[in-house]
Amino acid sequence: MNRLLLPVLLVAAVAGSLTLNAQQPVFRGGSELVRVFVTVTDRSGKLVTSLAQNDFEVRDEGKPQPITQFDNTPQPVRLVVMLDVSGSMSGNLPLLRDAGAQLFARLGKDDVARVGSFGNDVTISPTFTNDVAALRRELPSSIAADAPTPLWRGIDQALDTFKSSEEDNKADKRPVILVLSDGKDSGPISFRQRPISQAEIIERARREDVMVFAVGMRSRSARPTPPGIGPGGLQAMLMADLPDPGLARVAEETGGGYTEIRFGQDLAAAFAEVADELHSQYLLGFAPGKRDGKIHDIAVRVNQSGFKSRARKSYLAPKS
Repeated sequence: MNRLLLPVLLVAAVAGSLTLNAQQPVFRGGSELVRVFVTVTDRSGKLVTSLAQNDFEVRDEGKPQPITQFDNTPQPVRLVVMLDVSGSMSGNLPLLRDAGAQLFARLGKDDVARVGSFGNDVTISPTFTNDVAALRRELPSSIAADAPTPLWRGIDQALDTFKSSEEDNKADKRPVILVLSDGKDSGPISFRQRPISQAEIIERARREDVMVFAVGMRSRSARPTPPGIGPGGLQAMLMADLPDPGLARVAEETGGGYTEIRFGQDLAAAFAEVADELHSQYLLGFAPGKRDGKIHDIAVRVNQSGFKSRARKSYLAPKS
């Protein structure tokens, strides 16, 4: 080959490569990539873990999007377990402690967790850890009979933990909250606190990309609520021991699951199912269709009959 011709060919090859790359952009994480964790189950409710990338379809505002990232290996989590210690939960304390212990035993070697509770106050253990014994020591040992249910405040403070320190805020561990509650939100704990709404929790979880799982229980208080007068009073008594209906909505919007435990059902099994699901989800990534800083609706579908998928319903698009 002519030595004078070689540099010309090299320049042409590089230019062609740059042109090709410009036509086929590759998105590599950061704010350019929308990450969606997906749970897939079959008709019997069993987790499905053997699907491939081409088995999924992602739509952003109804428009199909190319999936640029796919991973079906277990993704480590930073988990905050928030436990209701309102007075109506006093009869559930032994179940709560046993379920928490079984959940911690199922954490993966790269998972970390913190333990919180909400009643007369909201408390959360100081650091993330994978030390099972340390996590078990943080489980509540008593419940005040007159404690309220600051449900949304408890979740709001759990969201704070993911940005509390640089060490805790590991990019390779996705943030998840598991909430257990048997009652409806009772509002601010003191007059100095502003109310926090379910809508605010959904908006914040969406903005900060946090998945919320929820387990609702029926109350087993040592002092049952007496019936009121007339049909309305009876209905209020029957509804008093039901968990806040907003819990299911928060879980649905953020892609987490919701389970309601009735008398005789196994709370420990419900917690174990959450751990199993977290380690069996698919990670799908796609480039946002528009970088407009707005909320976008998304939908994930499995292209095989008999399978059901669950993922978050929306995301906050980056702004150019």
